[in-house]
Amino acid sequence: MSSSASPRGIAAIVGVGPRLGRSVARKFAHEGYSVAILARDLGKRAFLLSSARPCASPSSSSLSAGKLSWLADEIAREAKAQVFAIRIDCGDPKSVREAFEGVLSLGSVEVLAYTACEAPHATCQPTRFTDVAVESFVRSLAESAVGAFHCAQQVSVHQQLIHASTSIMHGKG
Repeated sequence: MSSSASPRGIAAIVGVGPRLGRSVARKFAHEGYSVAILARDLGKRAFLLSSARPCASPSSSSLSAGKLSWLADEIAREAKAQVFAIRIDCGDPKSVREAFEGVLSLGSVEVLAYTACEAPHATCQPTRFTDVAVESFVRSLAESAVGAFHCAQQVSVHQQLIHASTSIMHGKG
């Protein structure tokens, strides 16, 4: 990977999905940042289907690893910016560490936006609290809260050596 050509630095957008994450990535690209979009799996077909439906299941709203670059190319063309696609599983600390090694090789991370989220129940119907399985709740915490912590740690270790950066955390990708 080459270093960032943007004087504004890198905006790392974690948990890029068909709505919020995609919009945040576009905004920072249009603002002149080089953008690293990070997601578990992005597939063009699944991405288009899930962006058309307000309530998509996790299998249809998560986009396949080979197609994350499709979204990066789309944003790069649109904003005339550098956009890099990097695979990450926010529930896995090793994956987070490896992903941010790639991000930090691009340049200084000025913005970390965390939009990754896994709902504890995968339906669009209202769910009774008593119907949510403990395992599902734990996966949701690992994806949202713990994943955000690991990502912020990776960026802050680097930033302590350089300068301060901005972090934005949000619970819906």
